[in-house]
Formats: sequence, structure tokens, C-alpha cells
Amino acid sequence: MMQTMNVVAVYNLKGGVGKTTLAVNLAWSAATLSSRHTLLWDLDPQGGATFLLGSSPTAEKARSVFAKDIEPSRLITPTGIDRLSVLPADRSLRSLDHLLFSLGKRKRLAKLLEGLSTSFDRIILDCPPGLTETSEQVMRSADVILIPVIPSPLSRRAFDDAVEHLHQHHAGQAAILPVFSMADRRRALHKAALDAQPDWPVIPMASVIEQMAARRKPVGAFASSTVAAESFSFLWRAVERKLAGHKP
Repeated sequence: MMQTMNVVAVYNLKGGVGKTTLAVNLAWSAATLSSRHTLLWDLDPQGGATFLLGSSPTAEKARSVFAKDIEPSRLITPTGIDRLSVLPADRSLRSLDHLLFSLGKRKRLAKLLEGLSTSFDRIILDCPPGLTETSEQVMRSADVILIPVIPSPLSRRAFDDAVEHLHQHHAGQAAILPVFSMADRRRALHKAALDAQPDWPVIPMASVIEQMAARRKPVGAFASSTVAAESFSFLWRAVERKLAGHKP
């Protein structure tokens, strides 16, 4: 029996904080550890999640889904991992903000996601950085917004700004889950930040995570017994608890 579909967005105002790495490994965890029919929707024109899952852009442009020129199902492709599909990104998404603004459809993404609810249990959104029309649509659509934070003052500042915006403009629409990303307790600044927020999940800085780009696979697919893989599994369980407790 199909489970209720939930949307998990991985988002931050800043780039370079490990968003795509988290999105890919969470999608793998949803499909493999929770046996959910899972879609990773790559909304970042850089296409990092598409690449890490061993996929490539389709002949159709990703932007055309939002214009309703084609159905999302035309772009969705399997990944080779059971129950995990990807909706690939391409450079056409660079103009997505302009398209969404010109359409004047504030819930276009939400409607597209609703149309996929009979096919998937979990949809993971890998979001581009910044505060844009795309991010506003994501905030209106997600059940949980996961915000990666490097244990540093600048990254924490970006997190605080994002949370303030969510509370002011999208209060109650999504549960927020902060997670420390690329954490290294050997660094005094990192250790102090982690000690100040002991309840936040932590993804460590690890060479096995860097190997994802060479292998084009999630960590759990090739190094399931590592600390990094266990960290992603722990994080996914935290996401599922948030989903279970979130009542929009």
C-alpha cells in the first residue's frame, strides 16, 4: 500500500555547505533503509545530485516541467538503486526564477509535487542556494526543511537568517531540521559549535564522503560500515521522526 507522500527539502542561503551530499545520501537512505519509493528532484542548475547518482540530463529541459510543456514523468529516470529515481537538473534551471516570477504561480512546485504523490513516498529536493522565487516555492511545498550548517560563524549566521525568514513568511508550513555538515572536532571552532548544539545531528568531514564524486554513488552504497554512513543513517531517522511529528 502506498504511504503518504512527504517532501524533504535540503536548503541553505549559502552554497558550499554540503547540501547536495546530504540530499543524495538521504535519498539513498529513504529508498534503501526505509524501503520508500523515493524521488530526488535536482533543482540546482549545477546538477551535482544528478551527477552523484550516476545520471545525466535528459533530452528535455528541466525548466520545461515548470512551464508545463511536459510532464515530470517524462524526465524521471531510474538510478540503478532499488526504489530510487531522479529528476535530473540541467542549465535551463538557471532561468527558473524568472520563469516562476513571470508565471505568477506561487504554488507551481507544490502542484507538480502533488501530481507525483501517487508514485512516490518520499521526494527529496536538492535546492539551489539563495533566497529566490525557487526557494520560496520550496518553502511552500516542503514538510521538512533540512538546513546544513558548517560549524563556523558565517554558516551559522546564514542558518539564523534562513530560520528568521521561514518564521516570518512561512510559519508552520514546514518543520526545520538543522544539521552540522563537514564537521571536524579537531578544530577548536568546530568543537565549540558542536558542543553548543549537542542535539543537532552531525555529518563528519570524511574522505569517504569525498569519494562519492569519483564513485558516483551514495556513501551507503559502497562504504556502509563507516562512521559517515552511520551518520547519514542517523540523520535519516531524525528526518523520519520530524515527518511523523509534523502536522501542517
